[in-house]
Amino acid sequence: MKRSDINAIKTEAEAFIRSFGAVLPPFANWSPDQMRSDQAAGIRERGLGWDITDYGQGRFDELGLFLFTLRNGDVGDLNSGRGMLYAEKLLVSRDKQLSPMHRHIVKAEDIINRGGGDLVMEIYASDAEGGIDRDTPVVVPSDGCPVTIKPGELLRLKPGESVTLMPGIWHAFWAEKGDCLIGEVSTVNDDRTDNVFEDPIPRYATIEEDAEPDFLLVADYYA
Repeated sequence: MKRSDINAIKTEAEAFIRSFGAVLPPFANWSPDQMRSDQAAGIRERGLGWDITDYGQGRFDELGLFLFTLRNGDVGDLNSGRGMLYAEKLLVSRDKQLSPMHRHIVKAEDIINRGGGDLVMEIYASDAEGGIDRDTPVVVPSDGCPVTIKPGELLRLKPGESVTLMPGIWHAFWAEKGDCLIGEVSTVNDDRTDNVFEDPIPRYATIEEDAEPDFLLVADYYA
C-alpha cells in the first residue's frame, strides 16, 4: 500500500467513526515523533492505535480492513488468569470489502455491528487438524442466543447485533448495503501471532513510502 493512500484512508475512517458519535482517544492524533517517544512506550508494546491492511495483496478496496485498537492487555497475563485480559477495537469494513477467512489460536471475540450497513459473516468450525470443516454445522452465540449455521450459510448482522466467536472458529466477513462500523471486544491478543489464514497471506501491509506518514501504524512499531 502507498503511504499516501494510508494517510487518506485514516482521515476517511476517522470521519466515519465520528459520524456515529464515537470519539477516539487523544493518542489517535499523536504525530509519528510523539508515537516514537518514551511516553508512548506502553502504547507501542500493547499494539494500540491505527491498523490499515490490505493483507499484502494490493487490493484494499476489495480485500482489506481498517482497525483501531483502543485497549489491549498483556498476553503474558493469560497464564496467571489475572490482570488486563481483554482488548477492544473499532473496525471499518467498506461495502463489499472482504476480510479473508481466518481463525484465532487464543482470542475469543465478540464482533458487533455498531452501525452503517449489514455485516455479513461466513463461519465454519475447525476440523480435527485445525482446518476448515465445510461439512458440519456450527453453533455460535448471537447476542446471547445460540444460532446454528449450516455449511455455506451466511450470518447477517444488522446494526446493534453481534456474534461471539471462540478460538478455532473460522470466519470471513464483509459489509453490504454500505460501509459498516464494527466493534470488537475480545481476549487480549497479539495480531502478530494469533491469526491463522486459510490462504498464505500476511497480516500486515507492505508499505510503499511515497509520502511522509501523518501517523504511525501498529505495523510501524515492529518495523
